[in-house]
Amino acid sequence: MGQERLEGWKQPRTDIGMDEKTNYSPWLHRIARFTAGATFLLIVIGGIVTSTESGLAVPDWPTTFGYNMFLYPLSEMVGGILYEHSHRLMGSLVGLLTVGLFVFLLVRDSRKWLKWLGLAALVAVIVQGVLGGLRVTQINRNFAIVHACLAQAFFALLCGIAWFTSRDWWRNRDEPLVESAQKLRRLSLITTCLIYVQLIFGAILRHTGSRLDAHLLFAFLVALHIFLLARRVLEVNGDAQGMGQSMPLGLIGLLAVQLMLGTGAFFAKLTAFGETFATGLTVTITTAHVAVGALMLVSSFVLTLKIYRFTDASVVVGAPASDTLLTE
Repeated sequence: MGQERLEGWKQPRTDIGMDEKTNYSPWLHRIARFTAGATFLLIVIGGIVTSTESGLAVPDWPTTFGYNMFLYPLSEMVGGILYEHSHRLMGSLVGLLTVGLFVFLLVRDSRKWLKWLGLAALVAVIVQGVLGGLRVTQINRNFAIVHACLAQAFFALLCGIAWFTSRDWWRNRDEPLVESAQKLRRLSLITTCLIYVQLIFGAILRHTGSRLDAHLLFAFLVALHIFLLARRVLEVNGDAQGMGQSMPLGLIGLLAVQLMLGTGAFFAKLTAFGETFATGLTVTITTAHVAVGALMLVSSFVLTLKIYRFTDASVVVGAPASDTLLTE
């Protein structure tokens, strides 16, 4: 019983401490979440652009057929132009939201490291805009691949900031809730890295049609590590509220959906059977595949952040349990 409690989560505090009262900003958290949500929508629109091969529907940048981007007539937004121009407008909105988030972090948050993360997000969104423009002006698929990969990392960064500004972060600031974490930390970090590498090969496959072998290999590795991570988290978590069971179970659910979408995308894009698919169905499947991949990355990333936040790696698994744990 003592060993089981040693590897489990203790019940987190339910009271609101002074740190939360003085540092937690509901509006800052809302802005961070809204920015992350807008970025997810941007990734979905980007997936539609790629799936419909509309990336070069607008041949100039930063203008749109010679117009100021924000003044382009709505009546002209049809077909591929609609997808590509909407992607540009949404990207501009995400850029403005990221600027606002950075300003709020400077004004409302006292943590210097979080301000640096906000600056990193600001730099990343600027680089993303430039990469998107170079994809058009240079007509180079490599820019499209890097653009897609950086978008996923940027989304994960914003979701991390959203959690860092959440109520849970402040409420549990001074209380690690897990007493044994070395293997769990390592497993969660490896899982997140594997998912990101899988997304990189997915971007290469979508834009060039090559490296299906690497994409399938990492799909297997990702699936294996997600099951191992979920099992490990559920084993040590018990009935505590500090981590909850929703994230690992949700990650497994996303994996199941992603495997089905990946199978559908394979038949739709890479086999003769795909010729029987309606265009709209193919676009839906491939775009959803990108979107769910992004959700898997941020779910694993935020879960990893929580594991590092709520654990104490200085206590080794198998060490004698404390009196408090033994009596619980």
